[in-house]
Amino acid sequence: MKKLLKITAYLLLLVLVIVGALIVYATTSLPNVGAAPSLNISKSPERIARGNYLANSVASCMDCHSTRDWTKFSGPLVSGTLGKGGEKFDRKFGFPGEYYSRNITPAGISRYTDGELYRVITTGVTKEGRAMFPVMPYTHYAKMDIEDIYSIIAYLRSITPIENSVPESVSDFPMNIIINTIPKKASPEKRPDASNPIAYGAYLVNAAGCNECHTKAKKGIIIKELEYAGGRAFKMPDGSEIQSSNITPDKKTGIGDWTKEMFVNRFRAYADSGYVPHTVANGAVNTIMPWTMYGTMTPTDLSAIYDYLQSLTPISMAITKHTPAK
Repeated sequence: MKKLLKITAYLLLLVLVIVGALIVYATTSLPNVGAAPSLNISKSPERIARGNYLANSVASCMDCHSTRDWTKFSGPLVSGTLGKGGEKFDRKFGFPGEYYSRNITPAGISRYTDGELYRVITTGVTKEGRAMFPVMPYTHYAKMDIEDIYSIIAYLRSITPIENSVPESVSDFPMNIIINTIPKKASPEKRPDASNPIAYGAYLVNAAGCNECHTKAKKGIIIKELEYAGGRAFKMPDGSEIQSSNITPDKKTGIGDWTKEMFVNRFRAYADSGYVPHTVANGAVNTIMPWTMYGTMTPTDLSAIYDYLQSLTPISMAITKHTPAK
């Protein structure tokens, strides 16, 4: 019996040593994505225009990095806040900590080189070598065409600087250790030609991070088996809860019965020059979907997204669109 207890104690000690060694490795040697590349990105009008389109219509960087007016439908951006950061994503949204979007105006990124910006956007590793939690979907941006990321950087350098000090993000235990294992080296892909709509649509859906909101998550990490089936819950400022829509081609609970025209028009309605977001009464149904941003995508891009989504495996997932505050 004594011998058994002794062996058990040794095994327990060995496990503790291994766990301790892994923690030390994760906190001192990771993340390891390599040095930032040496870049001097062209700020041509064409590149800035492409970056503007990507940052505001497709990848919607400005959705999280600006202030949104939740008294209006879809929370349109508040004038004068473009890129200033400071939006909080915390435990009430299901995240394992308290995370803040950074100031990405020239006032907030001036200390970054172009190469360091490329690295943080595509790997989530900051100038100081710290790992970011993927609230910003850098795991998606890692797959984008290098030229598109360059264009976003050129655009960010061109917008109006706003001085705004943002709190540091903090992860709960054990995410404060796990977070260092998430960043990986970027694996950029060439943007497919629009003549291949499904491949091109897949590229756009990745850039837009559609699955980040349209997939249920556990501790802020999406459940891959339920991709695009919706049902992810979000707390609204008034205390109510909404769930994202099922955008798989399931005919009963998804968009399987939608025509391409219906899909494109649903988005483009918010790009109409006469559209003004209506005021939403406290407690009434609102949405976090930035329709006024995604709505400005071109019909060609929206059509490709539709084609890709229709190519997915249908998943039956009924959702509760809105739950009033208790």
